[in-house]
Amino acid sequence: MSLLLPTALILFLVSLSNALRPPFSCDESDARTKSFPFCNTSWPISTRVRDLASRLTLDEKIKLTGSSSAAIPRLNIPAYEWWSESIHGVSPHGMGFDLVGSIRSTTQFPQVILTAATFDPHLWYRIAQATGDEARAIFNRGEAKGMTFMAPTINLFRDPRWGRGQETPGEDPLVAAKYGVAYVRGIQGDSFEGGRLEKEGILKASACCKHFTAYDLESWNHTTRYRFDAKVSKQDMAEMYQPPLEACVKQGKASSIMCSYNRVNGVQTCADRNLLYEIPRRHWGFHGYVISDCDSVHSMFDGERYKEPEDAVAAALKAGIDVNCGIFFLNYLKSAIAKKKVSEMDVDRAVHNVLSMRMRLGLFNGDTSKLEYGDINGSRVCSKDHQDLALEAARSGIVLLKNELGLLPLSKEDTKLLAVIGPNANNPLNYLGNYEGPPCRKISLLQALQTCGGGITLKHHQGCNAVNCSTAFIDEAVEIAQQADYVVLVMGLDLIQEGEFIDRVELGLPGYQEKLVTAVADAARRPVVLVLVCGGPVDVSFAKENPKIASILWAGYPGQAGDLAIAQTLFGHNNPGGRLPVTWYPKELSKVAMTDMRMRPDPSTGYPGRTYRFYTGPTVYEFGYGLSYTNYYYEFIAVTLDNLYLQAQSPQNALLNSSRWVSVSQLGKGYCKKIKFSAYVRVTNHGDMAGKHPVLLFVKSGGPSMYPRKRLIGFESLTLRAGQSEDIEFVVNPCEHFSYADEQGKKVIEQGTLHLVVGDDRGAYPIRIVN
Repeated sequence: MSLLLPTALILFLVSLSNALRPPFSCDESDARTKSFPFCNTSWPISTRVRDLASRLTLDEKIKLTGSSSAAIPRLNIPAYEWWSESIHGVSPHGMGFDLVGSIRSTTQFPQVILTAATFDPHLWYRIAQATGDEARAIFNRGEAKGMTFMAPTINLFRDPRWGRGQETPGEDPLVAAKYGVAYVRGIQGDSFEGGRLEKEGILKASACCKHFTAYDLESWNHTTRYRFDAKVSKQDMAEMYQPPLEACVKQGKASSIMCSYNRVNGVQTCADRNLLYEIPRRHWGFHGYVISDCDSVHSMFDGERYKEPEDAVAAALKAGIDVNCGIFFLNYLKSAIAKKKVSEMDVDRAVHNVLSMRMRLGLFNGDTSKLEYGDINGSRVCSKDHQDLALEAARSGIVLLKNELGLLPLSKEDTKLLAVIGPNANNPLNYLGNYEGPPCRKISLLQALQTCGGGITLKHHQGCNAVNCSTAFIDEAVEIAQQADYVVLVMGLDLIQEGEFIDRVELGLPGYQEKLVTAVADAARRPVVLVLVCGGPVDVSFAKENPKIASILWAGYPGQAGDLAIAQTLFGHNNPGGRLPVTWYPKELSKVAMTDMRMRPDPSTGYPGRTYRFYTGPTVYEFGYGLSYTNYYYEFIAVTLDNLYLQAQSPQNALLNSSRWVSVSQLGKGYCKKIKFSAYVRVTNHGDMAGKHPVLLFVKSGGPSMYPRKRLIGFESLTLRAGQSEDIEFVVNPCEHFSYADEQGKKVIEQGTLHLVVGDDRGAYPIRIVN
């Protein structure tokens, strides 16, 4: 018996060691792997994949096409999980990371909509880098089943009621494009400028550009995302919906793309070969794998268009899907082959793409601890650097919407008693947003205010029974407000009001929140501060117009450091500099059908259009709006172009003088490169407080035309000391920045006068376009 204990102990330790190993193939310590040519790392990946695929049976191939890929023990191939989430930090919402091992928390950055408000691509890149490091660290410990992430979400936040708009970088395609590129490069291990991975190969993690395409509806007026047919014009597709996805693939070099649940112009996106294969692979140079959104192939099977489940499977596979998130491929792919709806060659294509990705991640190169990224360990998870970055992002994203009388920042000397009222005042988990993970730190706003305010006394009252505020305790909240020197109301939304599966019904604050805010403001001794925690915009016109509500802050879903960022902003330790990445519309927009996908307005029907580019109705706050505790002044100090003369690429393509517009393709790539010019803008901090400030450059149309009325063409974030000036160079490419899509989706430039605008219209710089 005495020998059994050491043996059992040894077996246990071996078992534990194996459990803590990340899934990889081609283990040098396994004699079987030495004879497999696909383990020869000196061979090109394509050659290794062909060798490995040739050794697989049909059943084994099919196992590799599901999101939970089973092991193939005879070839020493472990199981692999394709579905992991990392929208704003590593999350257990997928199947790849459960965070129940030795690492149970990860850095939770602000939800993307607030991060976008920084207009700072370098910050976006650093957040993605940190997320990739934490993911690799957990994977290297053997506590994760995969390194392929379903992020970033770069669909446009077209309708403010969309529950998942919080996951996006907002409504502008340029912002969404730059965000997608920065995120993909950061998490995959590329340089900020791109190009590193083309030489060095192994990915730190795999990023997925989603969702292809025109997806921005969950459930509205009995229409669900599974049955919604988005009617999108060629013009809107080329100008608005597709550019972020194109940039994510072409510039970011994303290794994965995902189809969406909806149809587009009658075609299910997961069965659209043009969308998933022809465009990305043939025109954008995509090299990676295509994954379906989870259970989207299953949702295609309706017994009508796809009479049998094998029909849906065949349509998806032939369209270009390589990995089915779900079990529909696993259940019906073999029978689809037997019924001759697809061939084994179609499966081979998918297998080639999925194995190539696993090899690019280094999972067929032997012990991953000996490879690049193998030295990233658990010390990177929740590291001080990452937590400081989460705070920096929250501080930089918070938007000051109103600050009459200079109420903010609050004076510690004048604040002996601070009343903090509202359903979002004392619940840090509400600050994370959807697809969240367990954060590294949990402190409440009350604790943060106590820290930042020094010796102040706090009185807190929830004000409502919950964020939906179906019951409001107005009399109790008013009594506390009457006693306080200052009052901060913390209101807004939560994931019950907006999220996946949940679109909003209307745009105001829910329940009795507005009544509570107004009553407290009327009763307070001094004007009050309103803090809004929410992803989507809300109509707070009542507060904007009420002089008793002197200051309004939008904090988005600010992540694990959001409480501290808000407190620091209220007491002046942080100068807010964020700008709105989405238009804040009035409640009346709720009357417009959410299913109307048109961007341009239709005066004949009263349709107002969507996004700041085309919307013609009133706004609560405009896209790009944001105040500061200091004042910034802009001036154009030099623009190296006044008149743009359009010239044809060759005599055969001579431009017609009678034509009002010309095709960009008619001008030629060489000409388009040659006519780039620079606009130099001087930015001066005229206040007495340092601040981080995004500078946004727009082009505005000079008159009626098909141009967007206003269009963002460049942005840069800079930090200025009090009194400091700095010059920014914006490089303008007229073929890109002065063109728009015609009704056929072709880029054209129109004759006339455009204006470069930074700040307000008073400093607009005219550019005349002639041929």
